[in-house]
Amino acid sequence: MKRGKAKVFLTLLVILIAGIYYYVTIPAVNIHASGFWTFILTVIILLLAAYGIKMRFTSFQEAKNSKVLRIGGILLVALVIIFAAGSILSSPIVNAKKYRNLLTIEERDFSKDIQPVNFSQIPLLDKDSAAILGNRKMGSMVDMVSQFEVSNLYSQINYQEKPVRVTPLVYASPIKWLTNQSQGIPAYIMIDMTTQDTSLIKLDKPIRYSEAEYLNRNIYRHLRFSYPTYIFDQLSFEIDDEGVPYWICPVRDYTIGLFGGATIGRVVICNAQTGECQDYALKDCPEWVDRANPADLLIQQYNYYGTLVNGYINSIFGQKGCLKSTDGYNYMAMEDDVWVYTGVTSVSGDQSNVGFVLMNQRTRETRYYKVNGAEEYSAMGSAEGQVQNLGYQATFPILLNISNEPTYFMALKDSAGLVKKYAMVNIQKYQNVAIGDTVSACQDAYIKLLNTNGITAGNTGDSKKMTGTIRRIAQSVLDGNSHFYLVLNDHEEIFDVPVQDFLQVVTLQEGDKVTVEYLEGTPVCTVLNIAS
Repeated sequence: MKRGKAKVFLTLLVILIAGIYYYVTIPAVNIHASGFWTFILTVIILLLAAYGIKMRFTSFQEAKNSKVLRIGGILLVALVIIFAAGSILSSPIVNAKKYRNLLTIEERDFSKDIQPVNFSQIPLLDKDSAAILGNRKMGSMVDMVSQFEVSNLYSQINYQEKPVRVTPLVYASPIKWLTNQSQGIPAYIMIDMTTQDTSLIKLDKPIRYSEAEYLNRNIYRHLRFSYPTYIFDQLSFEIDDEGVPYWICPVRDYTIGLFGGATIGRVVICNAQTGECQDYALKDCPEWVDRANPADLLIQQYNYYGTLVNGYINSIFGQKGCLKSTDGYNYMAMEDDVWVYTGVTSVSGDQSNVGFVLMNQRTRETRYYKVNGAEEYSAMGSAEGQVQNLGYQATFPILLNISNEPTYFMALKDSAGLVKKYAMVNIQKYQNVAIGDTVSACQDAYIKLLNTNGITAGNTGDSKKMTGTIRRIAQSVLDGNSHFYLVLNDHEEIFDVPVQDFLQVVTLQEGDKVTVEYLEGTPVCTVLNIAS
């Protein structure tokens, strides 16, 4: 009787420990998930340990002769061998061609795909700068700051055709969770990446499913109990076109053996307020979703494509024809999607790029542009050299089309992480650097630099000319520099004429006839030349 009770007690104890372990680690019940194998091995070890305690072996020989322990040991070894063999057979060592084919890459023309710069779609802030603004905004909310903090997610998305970063609030501590979890999280923060406007969006219905929850409303646990077999990748926080918060939950699909060829096959969209989930194949993912494919996974897949061009052995030793992404990436808003941008360089690390790739985070579409030039960190160093006396640090650049010239654009931040200036660096001739206190001033200086150095040979690509009579003229001072703004009869364009570049503008008045050469822009056009 006592032995029977001990057997029941130990069995229940093992089940309890296994249940707690599963609840905490929440592995997918899927043979492709390494966490599931760890869970199974742990349970077997616990069962064997419990059996050993129950039998109370008095000697090693007695334990060795136990049929149960012997079978259990064989099972453990067999599982370890299967796991190891599966890992090797799933690796690039024996599947180089399959890994290289994870991405389909299309070579495209830079000047056709990357449209001339639109200031309303240029993200001026990186994640660190956005975090500073978010924390400042939270600090001003006296009714919330004692109970909540700002999550460090800051997902970059397109919202109503503008690049923004959004991030939820989180409970300030476990105690604050205990006292507030019944009401949920009342708001999220949204930062306009072009204007730097920071808003705390208070919700009619609170966020109840998030990373900040500890029990069943924890978003990872909620997803696991809803989809026990799904292997989820990096989650992102997004809002739809109406501002409703969602968790975008990519589902990994292993296409090579047991553990290899990770890619995104499905996307689960979870309403952060209600917990309601919708499951989509990647190709059916709603268009408002921007981050279905994690950037790190896309970069990894491109590196397989670039390094395995001539097989695995060549990628380690000869490295003939091998390319890789540069050490960093950024995001671009294009075609109402978010694209991951990174340069492409040789594996030898010669500090120059042979081109760059854009990878769509929603569809996984990948485009390659062959543009020789400076590697991003070289360009960042060149920009920092222009303000060396101020000690500003450059952010990782994004790619712009300025006068049909591929151009790195970056912000320059002070030691406190605040954006102070902007820089544009020509990719192919990275010694050509323009600095400005505003984006518009930086672009004006850069275009003038291109013309002065003969890079555009006086041809500004998409520049236009217009002749007309001045209907209205007004003067303004921006960052200590005088500008005149012109509007011509029968036209709606506003032309920005910097006095320091075109001194003759001070002699003009309404009714004068002028010819302007300009680049289209919003809200004003950049004047390249003016004649009366």
